[in-house]
Amino acid sequence: MTELAHEIEMTRPRSPMRDAWQRFLRNKLALAGLIIVGILVVTAIGAPVLAPRDPATAVLSDKRAEPSREYLLGADELGRDILSRLIYGSRVALMVAVLAVGIATVIGGAIGLVSGFLGGWVDEVLMRLMDILLAFPYLLLAIAVVAALGTGVWKTTIAVAIWAVPNFARVIRGQVLTIKERDYVLAAEALGARTTRQLFVHVAPNTIAPVIVFASLYMANAILLEAALSFLGLGVQPPDASWGLMVASGRDFLRIAPHVSTIPGVAIMVTVLGFNLLGDGLRDAIDPRLKNRF
Repeated sequence: MTELAHEIEMTRPRSPMRDAWQRFLRNKLALAGLIIVGILVVTAIGAPVLAPRDPATAVLSDKRAEPSREYLLGADELGRDILSRLIYGSRVALMVAVLAVGIATVIGGAIGLVSGFLGGWVDEVLMRLMDILLAFPYLLLAIAVVAALGTGVWKTTIAVAIWAVPNFARVIRGQVLTIKERDYVLAAEALGARTTRQLFVHVAPNTIAPVIVFASLYMANAILLEAALSFLGLGVQPPDASWGLMVASGRDFLRIAPHVSTIPGVAIMVTVLGFNLLGDGLRDAIDPRLKNRF
């Protein structure tokens, strides 16, 4: 009976999601990225519990203290615990990445769906608007948005989202142009299905997998842009903790206290690496053409 059940299980067609998950588990680099991102999420959520000190409390007598039992990662130029500020800074990085990419996915996705599916003059107008945004250097565009809206976490999130919208729009438009020519979409059109039904039932659901991969990769870019804006003084403002702000505040002490800048810099590097590894792993797992890679 057991052998019969095993044979039935072996002959039963496996779902695409299960195959994708199996390929993902075989990718060690993708698992490493998942672990890094998981640690970031846990750290951000549990910041009040994990942080050993108040990140805004300054002890001037301990300024630029080296790593020790009292300060595991040292203290910054004002005597604030770097570990605590690093932990709270993960909240800012994750919040900006998730919210900015989420906003860009919704707005850019809507533009890409409509543009790719309707085509014609609608496609021309929407894509030329996206091309105008893409023509600006990404940092210059973000600085212009922040200059218009002001500084702060929420304004930085909006700036990063505006920068990401045209990229999501073009990626989703490309997927729609391919999907709408497939047989099941053409069959639905021949059977008299409404345009909205074709778009939201047959086309949009098939863009989800590529969008998830692109979003995971773009979170790394969002974290980098937030850090760059905060480094320039246009993002998160003191006394809030931001990794980019921490790097900027310690750059004048690189010779005498390099840990003040290098530790948050390493945190940015590891986090960006984690999201890139995760995104690459998702891409390799979801794309059926790469199923024999692992």
